[in-house]
Amino acid sequence: MFEHFFQCPYCWEEISMLLDPSVTYQVYVEDCEVCCNPIELHPRFEDQELVGFEAINIEQ
Repeated sequence: MFEHFFQCPYCWEEISMLLDPSVTYQVYVEDCEVCCNPIELHPRFEDQELVGFEAINIEQ
């Protein structure tokens, strides 16, 4: 597993998530551990290295 730190698109707090580098491109939703709002995550890996990451506000 790969730990990645980023800012929540709602509360702007720095949070971390564990990502699975064995899957090249992923899309999933996780709740922010600070404000509990849902974040759509788009991590991209190449050769087990994180090459792209997007955290999108779902705006509910």
